[in-house]
Amino acid sequence: MKVILLADVKGSGKKDDVIEVSDGYARNFLFKKNLAIEATSTQINAINNKKKAAEFHKAEEIKKWKEEAARIKNHEVVCAVKCGENGKVFGSITSKEIADKLVEDGFEVDKKKILLKEPLKSVGVYTVEIKFLPDVSSTVKVKVESL
Repeated sequence: MKVILLADVKGSGKKDDVIEVSDGYARNFLFKKNLAIEATSTQINAINNKKKAAEFHKAEEIKKWKEEAARIKNHEVVCAVKCGENGKVFGSITSKEIADKLVEDGFEVDKKKILLKEPLKSVGVYTVEIKFLPDVSSTVKVKVESL
């Protein structure tokens, strides 16, 4: 019997998969626990349309983030902070402060997407990576200067 899974079933498949199972397994387990429905041509077409729509929306989102990454590439952010006499910053520059400066400049960046190994604690120019999606990233230059 062909069924469409409504949820992930260990050992059988993932949600929205069309699988072939025995009649007893389908009736006694999958249908009773609302884990699957019988696969008809109408429902299979609906699942295929849903998958195509999801792929389209994902492609649009990737395209949007790639445009944002290209627009932000090598943009320079200037952070002015109080410093000691040898260029050590009082406090540090964190990803939140960098994200706030980028938002002020008109870019759509979340602080969690900015990859800093450690906060910036001295005056200078740093290259910081921003990872929008797992395969879409860009870099910005962060210039830390004293007030």
